[in-house]
Amino acid sequence: MISSLVTQVPAPPVPPGTPAEGFKAPGVEDFNLPPIFEGIPVLEWVDKVSIQFIVAALFVWAFFALATKDPKVVPGRLQFLAEKFQGIVRDQIARDNIGPEFRKYVPYLVALFAFILVNNVFGILPFVQFPSFSHPGMAYALAAITWLIYNYVGIKKQGFGGYVRLMTWPPGVPGWVRVILTPIEFLSNFILRPVTLSLRLFGNMLAGHLLLLVFIFGGEYMLTVADDLVLNVLSPFAFLFAIVMTFFEAFIQVVQAYIFTVLTASYIGASLADEH
Repeated sequence: MISSLVTQVPAPPVPPGTPAEGFKAPGVEDFNLPPIFEGIPVLEWVDKVSIQFIVAALFVWAFFALATKDPKVVPGRLQFLAEKFQGIVRDQIARDNIGPEFRKYVPYLVALFAFILVNNVFGILPFVQFPSFSHPGMAYALAAITWLIYNYVGIKKQGFGGYVRLMTWPPGVPGWVRVILTPIEFLSNFILRPVTLSLRLFGNMLAGHLLLLVFIFGGEYMLTVADDLVLNVLSPFAFLFAIVMTFFEAFIQVVQAYIFTVLTASYIGASLADEH
C-alpha cells in the first residue's frame, strides 16, 4: 500500500555501478500538499485536504438523511447503524458527561463524532490515504466551536459573573490557595482547553500517519533500491509492520474521535454545573 500524498517524480537514469542513495525518511514537509487549481487565485485554497473535509461533511449529512428518511419500527441496516451510533453518543457521551440537559446537545455531538471519524479514516482509506486532521487548521476550528458553545451555554445559565466565578474560583479551598489556583483555572478553562483539544487530535493523526509512511517507504527502499541482500530479505518485515500499524492507526483514529467528543461533552457539562 503506497501512500498517494507524495508526488513521484521520475528520477534520472543512474549509471551502472553507482551506489544507491540512502533512504530519506518521510517528514512533515511531505504533508504540505499543493493546491489543485494552482495559478487560479480564487481557488488556490482548494487542495486535497479541503476536498476531504467537504466530502466528509456531505457523507455524514447523506448518511443520516438517508437513514432517517423513512424510519420504521423494525429498522433496516442503515437505520439500525444510524440509531446505534446516535445511541452510543447519547447514552455513553452526552448523558454521562452533561447531565439532565444533555438532549439538546446530542445532534451536535453526533455530527462532531461522525465528522472527525470519517476524516480520520481517510488516513487508511485506499486511494485517499491522508488523514485530514494531520493539517491543524480544521482541528483548531472544531476546538474553537466547542469553546464558543461551552462558554455560551455557561454564561447563559450562570450569568457572566457567575460563570467566570464558577470556572476560576474553586469552592471549598482557603483564600490563599485561591490566589494560586485562580490564574491556573483561568488559563486551563479559557485558553488551554481549545489548544490541547485541537493539538491532541492533530498530533496523533500526524504522528500515526508519519510512522506508517516510514514503514511503507522504508520497505519499498529495502526491496527495490537498497543494494544489500540482507535488506532485501528483511523488507517483507517492514511491510508486515506497515500492515500492523495500519490496524493500530485505525484504532487510534476511532479513539481520537471519541476523546474529542467526550471532552467536548464534559466541557459543556462543567459549564452547566452548579459547582465543579
